[in-house]
Amino acid sequence: MSEVTNNTAILKYTLRLADDSLILGHRLTEWTSHGPFLEEDIAMSNVALDYIGRARMYYGYAAELSGDGKTEDDFAFLRDEREFRNLLINELPRGDFAYSTVRQLFIDVFNSLYLPKLMQSNDETLAAIAAKGIKETRYHLRRSRDWTLRLGDGTAESHKRMQKAIDSLWGYTHELFELDELEQQLADQGVGVDSTALKAEWLATVESILSEATLTRPEDDWVVKGGRTGYHTENLGHLLTEMQFLHRSNPGCEW
Repeated sequence: MSEVTNNTAILKYTLRLADDSLILGHRLTEWTSHGPFLEEDIAMSNVALDYIGRARMYYGYAAELSGDGKTEDDFAFLRDEREFRNLLINELPRGDFAYSTVRQLFIDVFNSLYLPKLMQSNDETLAAIAAKGIKETRYHLRRSRDWTLRLGDGTAESHKRMQKAIDSLWGYTHELFELDELEQQLADQGVGVDSTALKAEWLATVESILSEATLTRPEDDWVVKGGRTGYHTENLGHLLTEMQFLHRSNPGCEW
C-alpha cells in the first residue's frame, strides 16, 4: 500500500476518533449549569472539557495528515452531518441524569479497554493521544461506576430510571464493536485497534457493575448502527446546528 493511501486511511480513522470525542463532549456541556448539584455540575463540565480537549488533539493531527491547509476548526465546524463518522451513541440527546450516567458507563468501560490498545499503536501521535486520554478515562470510569451503583441501588425511582436508560441505550452499544474494512486494515498494520476483541471483557465488566447495582442487562434483540458510514439519527443535525452556528456566521474569525 502506498504511503499516500495509508495516510488517507489514518486520516479517516483519526477523524472518527475526533468526531466521537467532540460530539460526546458537546453533549456533556449541556449539563453545565444543569447538574443535580454544584459539585456534580462542575464535574460533568470537566469531563466535557476532557473530551473536547481530546477532540482537538485528534483534529489537529488530522489537519497535519490532510496537508491541504485545513485546521481543526474546519473539521469541527465546516463539515455537514453526513461527513461526521461518530458512533450513534455519542449523539443521542442528553436525557436525564440517569441516561447520561448509563451512557458514560458504557463508553467509559469501552475507552478503558480501547485506549490502552491504541497506546500500542505504531503511529506515535495516536499512541501519545491515547496515553493522555487513558488517565482521564480512569477518572471518568470511577465516576460513572460510582453513580451507577448509587442510583441503581438507590431509591425505587432512581432504580427505575437507570433501568429504563439501560434498556434504551443497549442496542446502540453493539456499534462499539463493529469493525469495517478501514479499521480492520489499520488494526492489521498495528495502527488501529481491533475493537471486536474487546467485547467479551467489556460485557463482563458492564454486567458485573450492573449486577452490583441491582440492574439487569437487556437482551440483544435490537441493534442500531450507521454512524461510521455517515448515517445518523436526527439528533446530530440539531446538535451541529447549535454547535457550528457561531463559526459559520463569522467565517475565518479566530478567537
